[in-house]
Amino acid sequence: MTIDRQSFPPLDTSKAHPARVYDWLLGGKDNYPVDEAVAEKLPPEARDAARQNREFMHRASAWLAEQGVDQFLDIGTGIPTQPNLHQIVQGITPSAKVVYTDNDPIVLRHAEALLVSSPEGVTDYIQADVRRPQDIVEHARHVLDFSRPIALSLIALMHFIPDEQDAHSIVRNLVGTLPSGSYLVLSHASSDVYPELSAQVTAEYAKGGIQLGFRTRAEVERFFDGLDLVTPGLVTATEWFRSDRAPEQEGSGIYAGVARVR
Repeated sequence: MTIDRQSFPPLDTSKAHPARVYDWLLGGKDNYPVDEAVAEKLPPEARDAARQNREFMHRASAWLAEQGVDQFLDIGTGIPTQPNLHQIVQGITPSAKVVYTDNDPIVLRHAEALLVSSPEGVTDYIQADVRRPQDIVEHARHVLDFSRPIALSLIALMHFIPDEQDAHSIVRNLVGTLPSGSYLVLSHASSDVYPELSAQVTAEYAKGGIQLGFRTRAEVERFFDGLDLVTPGLVTATEWFRSDRAPEQEGSGIYAGVARVR
């Protein structure tokens, strides 16, 4: 894929965007004062949550690549932060193919960092919104083989889709396009692990014009309906691991899980 700089959509820096707030929380520089204004009001645990999300993505993606999965559809990619998903999986399977998706134009501006594939593999990028899953799948079909297993990665994304936008149906429709043997990788902010912190984070994002839909464990588990959760099941982000070497245990308000499509 070649990035056409003449066709960049305009950036709206008048209001905060989740991808740029997340970038700030991870210590990145690709954000604007309006994003920083939201991020600075968040409790310190928000930075921990961003890091925990990223580390879960690394562990889950590596494990899937080790299981032979060589196709990944990552929606809600965010601003590139090394190591990116393709660097993780192509380090294990050089021929792996990765399609990235985000709806923030600033991510498109940095997409070249997402497209530095191994010579044997492929990376691609589409600017699209998860609320239009058919657009994402239509594009991804040009790169990924939907007759073979695909890992669908939704990291810290669906809590930006409130119930009135039918978040569960969006995920169900995306999973419905995947063949047997595929996987759903999902992390999601909780509303019930640390209720007071969750309420504070939700309120601060709302002041920045970003509506959140944090959910209980039971509500997050619904995203995996009809799928087979991989051990250890749906747990907090720091509790999910598959290797002998466990991550450092710490409190986390993020649920995380990986499940296989039957």
